[in-house]
Amino acid sequence: MDFNLSEEQLMIQQAARDFAQNELLPEVIERDREQKFPTEQVKKMGEMGLLGMMVDPKYGGAGMDSVSYVLAMEEIAKIDASAAVVMSVNNSLVCAGLEKFASEEQKVKYLTPLASGKVIGAFALSEPEAGSDATSQKTTAEDKGDYYLLNGIKNWITNGGTASYYIVIAQTDPEKKHKGINAFIVERGWEGFEVGVKEDKLGIRGSDTHSLIFNNVKVPKENRIGEDGFGFNFAMAVLNGGRIGIASQALGIASGAYELALKYAKTRKAFKTEIINHQAIAFKLADMATQITAARMLCFKAACEKDAGKDISESGAMAKLYASQVAMDTTIEAVQIHGGYGYVKEYHVERMMRDAKITQIYEGTSEIQKIVISRSIAK
Repeated sequence: MDFNLSEEQLMIQQAARDFAQNELLPEVIERDREQKFPTEQVKKMGEMGLLGMMVDPKYGGAGMDSVSYVLAMEEIAKIDASAAVVMSVNNSLVCAGLEKFASEEQKVKYLTPLASGKVIGAFALSEPEAGSDATSQKTTAEDKGDYYLLNGIKNWITNGGTASYYIVIAQTDPEKKHKGINAFIVERGWEGFEVGVKEDKLGIRGSDTHSLIFNNVKVPKENRIGEDGFGFNFAMAVLNGGRIGIASQALGIASGAYELALKYAKTRKAFKTEIINHQAIAFKLADMATQITAARMLCFKAACEKDAGKDISESGAMAKLYASQVAMDTTIEAVQIHGGYGYVKEYHVERMMRDAKITQIYEGTSEIQKIVISRSIAK
């Protein structure tokens, strides 16, 4: 692997870093406290090409590589993990799935505005009784000839209250189990479709997490993605790529917390010297730096394999599993290094610690990642 970033990649990284510092940082504590969605900031991210980074320019995307995506995601997540997950979902779960599996008509109608950032999308798989076990879909899509009748509830949907288009996974033929599941593109505002209550979360409080309610929603046949029964395979394929996004988010949370801890340790004095000169603190920072670098390499590996067209089920799972653990470990230690200051909102690291936890849960828990990895290495 070539560890030297190209000039274009470095430019993308710097542009994302500048945007995060100038646009996301000023009100990030307020957005967290008030559960305020970063509407204006997300709009600007769309204008910069950050919401359809890897999509072909003919569909409104930026046509970038996956390593550039990792670099940009890390910089955004360093400052605001909530904005980063909006970016991750739109890129990895929505745009990537549509570009790879949707019909040409679907791409023109839905992918183009999503990739160009004119609207954002959501991916609706989880349900009250179907989280890690994605085969246990209770949401149904009854085939009525030229349309499907959609009924059910989806939970924990990122961008749920702000999306214009939703990719919804539903069961059409229960007797076929996972082979009877389909994926549909649903538009906001369709009759019978209702956005539920916004979740009051521990972390990523600026992101928009809702339940979705479908009551006899008519979905045109042309809005099904792929052949009949393709929905489960579609969801699993999309999640494989999505894990690179969440791994990059976790990496950004970790590196952001580390940078704050390092800066604090170089200025805070105890026992007549800066605390970085105390081995107890210096060793914490050494561990953090090493683990973050390892997590970054796993993200790059998965991204390079994705661009090479390789199966990324194992590399993506490894990146997400490890980076999410590093995010938790690093943010906890960042709070510890800050001492009492780390426990107050002004110093940011307490928010990062709260934000880090979800990276071990969504888009496949750490336990699910271990299942994926163990099955892969057993082959």
